[in-house]
Amino acid sequence: MTMQLRQTARTQMKPRSRSTLLGTAAWGFTAILSLSAPSGPAMAEDDGLGGYLADTIEDAVTFTATLQHESALDIDDGNGQKVETTFQPELEIELPEGFNLTAIGRVRWDTRDRLEPGSPTQDTTATISRRWLANDDLDFELRELYLDAPTDFAHFRIGKQQTVWGQSDGLKVLDVVNPQDFREFILDDFEDSRIPLWTIAAEVPIDDFTAEFLWIPDQTYNDLPEAGALYALTAPRFVPEAVPGFTVVQREPDRPDDVIADSDAGARLLGMLDGWDLSLNYLYHYDDNPVLRRQVQGSVVTITPEYERTHLLGGTFSNSFGDFVVRGELGYSFDRFFLTEDLSDSDGVGESDNVSSVIGLDWYGLDDTLVSAQVFGDYLTDDIDGLLRDRFESTTSLLVRRSFLDEDLEAEVIWLQSLNSGDGLVRPKITYRLDDNFKIWAGADIFFGTSDGVFGQFDDNDRVLFGVQFSF
Repeated sequence: MTMQLRQTARTQMKPRSRSTLLGTAAWGFTAILSLSAPSGPAMAEDDGLGGYLADTIEDAVTFTATLQHESALDIDDGNGQKVETTFQPELEIELPEGFNLTAIGRVRWDTRDRLEPGSPTQDTTATISRRWLANDDLDFELRELYLDAPTDFAHFRIGKQQTVWGQSDGLKVLDVVNPQDFREFILDDFEDSRIPLWTIAAEVPIDDFTAEFLWIPDQTYNDLPEAGALYALTAPRFVPEAVPGFTVVQREPDRPDDVIADSDAGARLLGMLDGWDLSLNYLYHYDDNPVLRRQVQGSVVTITPEYERTHLLGGTFSNSFGDFVVRGELGYSFDRFFLTEDLSDSDGVGESDNVSSVIGLDWYGLDDTLVSAQVFGDYLTDDIDGLLRDRFESTTSLLVRRSFLDEDLEAEVIWLQSLNSGDGLVRPKITYRLDDNFKIWAGADIFFGTSDGVFGQFDDNDRVLFGVQFSF
């Protein structure tokens, strides 16, 4: 699964993150810092640069928070999919020598408990990055904890963070550095569904270009809903189908756990050439989806999820021409694995290189309006017998967004459509900002198509949603 709807168009999101044990302690440290931030003026220390970091400690420490509630109801029967309240505190501390420390926590309370029934195992998440589950309805996360460290030759960002590659909306091509939480399939807010990773990132200026280097010693992968969850994957391309007369045994994922040998690494070169924003990308990583290998012994079928390495090579481009912006991505992944229904196949999966691409066109010809169309292509270089998806698949997306009342009111609709299976997803939404700190919204998520499609598998999960957010 490599999908995610983005709520904003061409910008990279701020990093975010997760925790347990050490992560829980760090989250508590964040809370203590926020509560202990002084209310009265006090002189700051010399910053070592011949001046002071800030006139007062209050100027060096910034605390903000967001309180949000969102309810989602089934369209068919009005049953609640979620009744969720989140509190997200953020602490930023300005340090000497131009260093900055950022910490963000999140408390999430969902009284319906249908998205993650009971207590999820979190067995695809590294121990240090797991949430702390207070009970079935309440969890705590360290969403972010990193240090920005500028030097004469590079800018370092060290800690839990997100790395956003690519420019596409809706489906991912190159934006696969961080794994994703699929508890609401692709319906959750983009920023919230990302799973941040402990990362050392460095940006190095090289003439008119910038080189980015990543080392990720965090063995955390996609968080897929467990069986019984509202958005558990059921389409045959994702989950092996049960065979009558056979007993299926599902083993725990064989997750890599060597901090050094199993770490990921990547590099990216960005710059502008003749008016084109360009990037070249390389990532050596474990595919965030496990390979579901099967073994048949008598009447017992054993499914063993295993993670496999892959190399990703690719690039992005974009340029503006009057009211239009043209953009695109191309990615080539080596040695990926896909489910097959070929009973003669020893482990039920086939191997192929995978080419993914997208080209998009954005139009800003009307005031306060964006119209964005994209075409995605996904091609397997090898012909696999019994493949449970098409060798070449194409999906289109259309986004129309318009603001009113001096941008206080915003209406949008996003439409995703598979050209192969005919299934899709439509997402209308309207948002009203009462002021800079307070907004409300209402929307709907409508699936259509057959049960074997990426979107159609959730045809019974159509919903309406209502939300409110307050920042301070």
